[in-house]
Amino acid sequence: MVPKPTAPCGTWPSPVDAALVAEHGGRPDFVGWVGDDLWWVAARPAEGGRRTLIRRRPGGGEAVALPAPWDVRTRVHEYGGRAWAGTARAASGGGPLLVFAHGPDQRLYAWEPDGPDPSPRPLTPTSAVGGGLRWADPVLHPERGEVWCVLEEFTGDGPGDVRRMLAAVPLDGRAAGDRTAVRELTDDRHRFVTGPRLSPDGRRVAWLAWDHPRMPWDGTELRVARVDGGVGGGGGGGGGGDERIADAHGGADFRGGVDVNNGTDVHDSADTQSHGACFTDVRTVLGGPEEAVAQVEWAPDGTLLAVTDRTGWWNLHRVDPETGRAVNLSPAKQEFAGPLWQLGQRWFVPLSGGPIAVLHGAGAQVLGVLDPETGAVADVAGPWTEWAPALDAHGTRVVGIAAGPAGGYEVVELDGRTGRARVVGAAHRDVVDPAYLPRPEVRTFTGPDGREVHARIHRPRHPERAVPDGELPPFVVRAHGGPTGRTPLALDLGVAYFTSRGIGVAVVDYGGSTGYGRAYRERLRERWGVVDVEDCATVAGALIAEGIADPARLAVQGGSAGGWTAAHSLAATDLYACGTMLFPFLDLMAEADDGTHDFESHYTESLIGPRDRVPERYRERSPLRRADRIKVPFLLLHGLDDPVCPPGQSEALARAARGRGVPHAFLAFEGEGHGFRRKETLVRALEAELSLYAQTFGFDAPGVPELELDR
Repeated sequence: MVPKPTAPCGTWPSPVDAALVAEHGGRPDFVGWVGDDLWWVAARPAEGGRRTLIRRRPGGGEAVALPAPWDVRTRVHEYGGRAWAGTARAASGGGPLLVFAHGPDQRLYAWEPDGPDPSPRPLTPTSAVGGGLRWADPVLHPERGEVWCVLEEFTGDGPGDVRRMLAAVPLDGRAAGDRTAVRELTDDRHRFVTGPRLSPDGRRVAWLAWDHPRMPWDGTELRVARVDGGVGGGGGGGGGGDERIADAHGGADFRGGVDVNNGTDVHDSADTQSHGACFTDVRTVLGGPEEAVAQVEWAPDGTLLAVTDRTGWWNLHRVDPETGRAVNLSPAKQEFAGPLWQLGQRWFVPLSGGPIAVLHGAGAQVLGVLDPETGAVADVAGPWTEWAPALDAHGTRVVGIAAGPAGGYEVVELDGRTGRARVVGAAHRDVVDPAYLPRPEVRTFTGPDGREVHARIHRPRHPERAVPDGELPPFVVRAHGGPTGRTPLALDLGVAYFTSRGIGVAVVDYGGSTGYGRAYRERLRERWGVVDVEDCATVAGALIAEGIADPARLAVQGGSAGGWTAAHSLAATDLYACGTMLFPFLDLMAEADDGTHDFESHYTESLIGPRDRVPERYRERSPLRRADRIKVPFLLLHGLDDPVCPPGQSEALARAARGRGVPHAFLAFEGEGHGFRRKETLVRALEAELSLYAQTFGFDAPGVPELELDR
């Protein structure tokens, strides 16, 4: 075998350029059946970052169904979620009916793509108050003439001036200019709710609720109510279902009574009304302040199913809707769910005949079929190592979105009867020779006090270049966002961009990450800025000790909460030669004084501690207050429309470095929010990061614009 020629790390020629990463960095999302057609959301970075709907007919052809400028996106909680639903309307023969939230104005629209007029028509009004009206996790009930969903309504200009409830929007369009035509199915005493799930017989409904200061992975309540009035018969989630009756029901405002008494079950009274369905006998049957229910669904036979972490792991349970008695269907030290960052995420779906399709695992999650009678789970064979929480079912068929280390996310269908899976949409194709892609190594390191630290190591890989003798490759240590989250075990061309050039990447699932049980998740409680920094340092130190990485050429990188960890790491350790922070959170004092968006406005109470009890900790832990300790070059990348992490915090860190001789750059992007969507932004950000490493580590990066560093 002829040895490969060597070249300095960082200089290897690579076909993985920034434009390629930007074009292929998105993935299909929120897939669902509408009759026998499959639909899903797809990002379009080259079209201003809009999100469109793709339709795949039974014959196998797929095409963009929703033309520009329509943008399928909801801003509920600022992190969004499921923004569309559809029904086949087989009885009327009029083709599918879809409902979606449009990004620019956040209104709900009805759309009949096969109708005589395929133009979407508005269903909901606009509001000039604060963030207006927003809608998420819709469920179509054409037999009732309505779409049920989560309504987020701003009552003032502040981020906390908001109320949320379950609402019914008439499909005939009469609410398009009349807010009073939207019926409120619940009141707003719970700060947060998920979309409603109607039982197959149409007599009961279930949803999740929680309140400040908890996040949904801390504690939620499973709420169940009886449905009085309207038309019987349940409906599915995002897809499936046939229209039965297309009549609309009245629009009188309803504010039902709900209550929770110290986490115990209570029965509530609710007003009845003659028009449309109303919820009565509303009760909490599962969950509480220290038990997180992540998802609830009804099986076709009327069984109530929910994932709860009462055992320390998110396991799937069968729940008695009357007593709340819960039976664990497959006890295991595995996660059958994850953090509810977006409304409408689905980690399991019931199938006809009793089986349940589930995502499960410790770390990465794979698809399996659970037998509720035996608890056995049969996993799906295939190259996929990671499945997104976006399952849907149609009889005994399951559809999901899956990826592997060498293949991007694609739409995969499983036949629950045969156990065979096949790609049916958004099929991965090799845009570069797979020999340029890294091979992730799943590792567990030993951190302080002997605790486990999970990570994946991506060494440099190139078919025609090798590391010279006597040289160790530079490495980038990445901290994921959240911080309650993890990094998927899936192909990431953004990682290959560096590894194919001779730069290794280590992604760290630090303490506080999901996927490893509640105890691992809660390691970060009141220790954010400590445990995450220590765990990243543990991985960096191990790479040095094992002779994998050059100790003089380490960088730390992260976005959002990961940007916080990166900034802390630069200030608290001398391990890293430079760092990159994308839309980072940097100042606890500003967040506490000025507020952030409502969903995360109390997040720091668990991550740092109650401010009234530990006020000094808010100052001590803020990376911006430690700016004078950062002595190495860094790059800040931030969208100017970010409602989650204000860009002023990045600007303040850049100002603090200016004049102290610390090389740095701050790139701000108009029209970008929390996370980048536009192709030109993605390209500029990635090339700027590589240029920082080239200047810091001492190699040439031909073809990449040189980043101008201020001092």
